[in-house]
Amino acid sequence: MTLQVAEMLSAYPKDLGRVDQAKLTKCIEECLRCAQACTACADACLSEDMVADLVKCIRTDLDCADICQTTARLLSRHTGYDANLTRAMLEACAQACKSCAEECERHTKHHHCAICAQACRDCERACRDLISALG
Repeated sequence: MTLQVAEMLSAYPKDLGRVDQAKLTKCIEECLRCAQACTACADACLSEDMVADLVKCIRTDLDCADICQTTARLLSRHTGYDANLTRAMLEACAQACKSCAEECERHTKHHHCAICAQACRDCERACRDLISALG
């Protein structure tokens, strides 16, 4: 997946302030990757023979995808920046990713769940790294 996150951040006409742009870029990219992985995993779960056993996984995937997508969108906006809202959203995203990873790890016999769990762990890490960088 080719993303133009860094290019868009550098094209912003005003100063982005003290935020670590590398960590911000990484977090946005990981949120978008995780949203895609979770959406695809939920869809793959719906195609499994024992779909009834995957209801919680599907729900967790879809919740995580929505939260990751929203987090990426919020992190991409800088006009009228609200640090408290950003921190709260990053915390929520990290928790959603942690919960989703834990659920998908219960179903790693399904390769799509293993892939999704890794994407969630990567996104959780990126969110926590950015939270630390925000101070």
